[in-house]
Amino acid sequence: MVIIEVSLLSGFIMTSRSRMLLENGTIVKKIEVKANVVYIYLEKLNDESQTFILQLEQVIQMKNLKPATIKIYDYYQPGGLQICSHSGVGS
Repeated sequence: MVIIEVSLLSGFIMTSRSRMLLENGTIVKKIEVKANVVYIYLEKLNDESQTFILQLEQVIQMKNLKPATIKIYDYYQPGGLQICSHSGVGS
């Protein structure tokens, strides 16, 4: 099992529509939202490219937003962690 851990930008929440779209995906097993982190559990990854889109809603106006992190790791071997950052590009 693979986990994608997405830290949300300060002042943002994931929309219910986004959750619904992700859950309709074929490899998404489960989604958990805890505080400002979204955990997306996948059955497995393969060589095919996958795209996941999270729609966020800004609920609090914040200044000087810092990039948030996305972590991807194997549930059973979290030592092989991949980390990148995002700054909320898009509308």
